[in-house]
Amino acid sequence: MLDDLKKIHERDPGDALGVAEKQAEQYRHQFGFAWEPSQPIHSVVVAGMGGSALAAKAYKVSPGLQVPFEIVQDYDLPDWADANTLLICSSYSGNTEETVSVLEQALDDERPYPRPMIVVVASGGTLLALAEKHKLPFIQLPGQYQPRFTFGFQYRALAEIFNATPLQDAFLPVLEAAAGALPDHIAQYVPAKPTAQNQAKQLALEMMGKSVVVYAGPRLAPVAYKWKISCNENAKHVAWWNQFPEFNHNEFMGWTRQPEQKPYAVVELRSGLEHPRIQKRFEISDKLLSGLRPAPFVVEAAGKSLLEQTMQLIALGDFASMYLAILGNINPTPVDLIEKLKKELAK
Repeated sequence: MLDDLKKIHERDPGDALGVAEKQAEQYRHQFGFAWEPSQPIHSVVVAGMGGSALAAKAYKVSPGLQVPFEIVQDYDLPDWADANTLLICSSYSGNTEETVSVLEQALDDERPYPRPMIVVVASGGTLLALAEKHKLPFIQLPGQYQPRFTFGFQYRALAEIFNATPLQDAFLPVLEAAAGALPDHIAQYVPAKPTAQNQAKQLALEMMGKSVVVYAGPRLAPVAYKWKISCNENAKHVAWWNQFPEFNHNEFMGWTRQPEQKPYAVVELRSGLEHPRIQKRFEISDKLLSGLRPAPFVVEAAGKSLLEQTMQLIALGDFASMYLAILGNINPTPVDLIEKLKKELAK
């Protein structure tokens, strides 16, 4: 089925696979952001939900940032955020109510702490309107995408923001170089590549009809989270994720007994760049759980740097989840239930 190009295009009318194929261009997109911090930056807070928080999670583990970095995925700005805090409010739509709440708190003149330095990242909406009203620096993301399809744009936006500060002013060439290697990986996952040579299609077949569980070490944990998002929203599949070594302190035991029937597809995202003890934990855990859980589909990250590996694995997860949708006769693009939820909350 996954080698039938006509059937694939029929089930993907929004061309989600085409968007995934071009994601290297997002990392190379030039926003031309120009800004200068008014104070030394002692801490960073990124407010965002779902896909808008994802880029921050991946960016947090990138090398070079030497200040505390917190990601807020709720309604409240931390009390300690002050004039030496860089607050980045990120929402693709610009209307995410949790993120809008954080920005409004930061702008509140009655707040008992000095206002943080604020940068807004959005395609439009309330956030962009507030940024223009209060003359805040902002990056406007390209519109007409589903938020989860814009990881590269949002990662690039963060890179340009930090490039404008003393925190990380030489990262853009590194990002460009990593993005240059991505098309060769993506070429292995596109619809024209037959299943026998296409890891993304093989993964989709492995995951079909099962709840997906994705594991990674600390460095690839954001990628595991992205796989979960992609399975949830692209394939409309229940999926979870967790990371080592925390897995070994609780969830590890959960596989040993109930439920006896385990309709799960287990995926392990591994990297030679993880701590050696993490790599050993994967190996020992797989041995001890043999026969107690489905054998994991082990995916070894490709690329010399963590950033290259992150890009490669995110692309693989995007394609795999889209093929999973197609196998289930599901359009990967719309997320109707989320839109209904937003309408109900707005009443």
